[in-house]
Amino acid sequence: MKKVKTTNPELIELIRFLKKQSREKKAKIWKAIAEKLAVSRRRRIAVNISRINRYTRKNETVVVPGKVLGAGELSHPVTVAAFAFSENAKQKIKMARGKYLTIAELVKKNPKGSNVKIIG
Repeated sequence: MKKVKTTNPELIELIRFLKKQSREKKAKIWKAIAEKLAVSRRRRIAVNISRINRYTRKNETVVVPGKVLGAGELSHPVTVAAFAFSENAKQKIKMARGKYLTIAELVKKNPKGSNVKIIG
């Protein structure tokens, strides 16, 4: 079977950055996220707001190694880091007084990856 290689330059750069941070900071979570992002586009994770609401509590930090979609409601503030967000998802996170940021921004804020959940 042919190995699928992503062609998105932003995604390639993010995967390299995550693997490097994993080695330097000895944080296995960043390597796990890099491996989940490296799959083909068809198998990449898409998570709805309703799933984030179901599996998180107030003020938790979660990472989605893919895209966050806007279906459902968010009833408590959470910090969500993902590769991509739909506009509807951004609005719902803001309305719940939460924060959304890129995975690279989260790595810079929390290099060890402590107290971070992976959803997807």
